Amino acid sequence: MTLIYVLHLLGAVLWVGGMAFAILALRPSLTGLPGPQRLQVLAGTHRRFFLVVWHAMPVMLATGYALLFGWYGGFAGTGWHVHVMHLTGLLMSAVFLAVFFGPWKAMRTALAERRDEAAALAADKVRKLVTANLALGLLTVVVAGWGRFGG
Repeated sequence: MTLIYVLHLLGAVLWVGGMAFAILALRPSLTGLPGPQRLQVLAGTHRRFFLVVWHAMPVMLATGYALLFGWYGGFAGTGWHVHVMHLTGLLMSAVFLAVFFGPWKAMRTALAERRDEAAALAADKVRKLVTANLALGLLTVVVAGWGRFGG
């Protein structure tokens, strides 16, 4: 169970930390670049980060369920924080899928067709959804810590 727990934590660190980096550090740093260059940097960053999430998300879901049923014995044996983490984890997964198959796909298509304005609009939708997912991720971290140690 320790390895499963560690894998779960690593997935959370990569996913939530990556979103925090993208929103709080990368995006503001790109404001000085011309639009087409900014879009190319964002496209490369999203491509690499979304590949990480495609690995972290299923690992987190699988390890979360393994912990839920293998450690706690199911939902009845858990505290409120596990129920909240379960909900927010599923919501975060849904938001990621919506980003990936919605505005991220539109951004890639627009960039391939050299439609920078459409790509910029799609990139802004990605930003908004990733920001919402970051808020959910940070809430999940707070709930995990509070539930485990705060009561």
